[in-house]
Amino acid sequence: MGNDGGSIPKRRELVKEAARNPTVSELKATVFESLNHAWTHDPISSEPIDLETVVSDWRGRLYNYESILKGLMPGSSDDHHCSETKHDNNNNNNSGNGESATPTIFATELSFASTGIKSLRDVVKLKFKRYTPPGGGGNTKKEKEIFACPVTLKELGASTKSVYLVPCGHVFAEMAIHMITEEVCPECSEPFKSEDVIPILPTDKADIQRLSKRMEDLKAKGLTHSLKKDKSASKEKKKNKRTAEEAADGDADKEKETKKAKKSTSDSRVSGINNAATAALTARVLADQDEAMKRRKLAAAGLL
Repeated sequence: MGNDGGSIPKRRELVKEAARNPTVSELKATVFESLNHAWTHDPISSEPIDLETVVSDWRGRLYNYESILKGLMPGSSDDHHCSETKHDNNNNNNSGNGESATPTIFATELSFASTGIKSLRDVVKLKFKRYTPPGGGGNTKKEKEIFACPVTLKELGASTKSVYLVPCGHVFAEMAIHMITEEVCPECSEPFKSEDVIPILPTDKADIQRLSKRMEDLKAKGLTHSLKKDKSASKEKKKNKRTAEEAADGDADKEKETKKAKKSTSDSRVSGINNAATAALTARVLADQDEAMKRRKLAAAGLL
């Protein structure tokens, strides 16, 4: 600027590439990356998920069983659970406004309080089947094994849309459940209902809404996600009933005290009379005097 040989750069020289919306392939890659992380890492502890002991809640999230046990222990709440809960609630609100529901389900970090899990009845232990594909690589048998659908033998993970059945917890590829004609688990023959087929880490808004509706219906019936009786609901009912009974007893006691006070006031004027007939006559005369005095006061006030 000041004859030093410099120049002021123009905007078109600074902005090499205009801002643009991500393409469909980029969005799919982002969702798959998030989905793969949710399949392999516990959202509470951020530790790798052990599919041998994994559990799931009504949303289809995956957790290590150990993380749930630690969270249910008294005094185990995190100091920073408030901020994380607020973050999770914001994601829930976004999904209800028609935006992508992926962040709600695939949050990388959650506090135990934000999961809504209050007992082991709120989770179901998942049962994955190990399978050794023919010609699989690896030096040992365990390295060759994969977790696969017992029906289709497809490897279960981020690349396969998977579901599990409640209450047995067996995991299948979604395609396999559509193939069977009877509502009976192919592994253990335990019957199930269509609404109890839970998608693992769902991305479709329709699936998420169906799971929410299912949970509302279960709560109305006093049941948990695992179809076991909700003990917390029964405790709440007992507490409310006890509170109502205590309130009713309190009102009855107050009424008794009021009647007793009125009786004691009228009896104090005849308490010194030993003869019962005289006492009754005196009480009647006093009552008439009280009534006459009351009438005079009303007449003086111009109400009669």
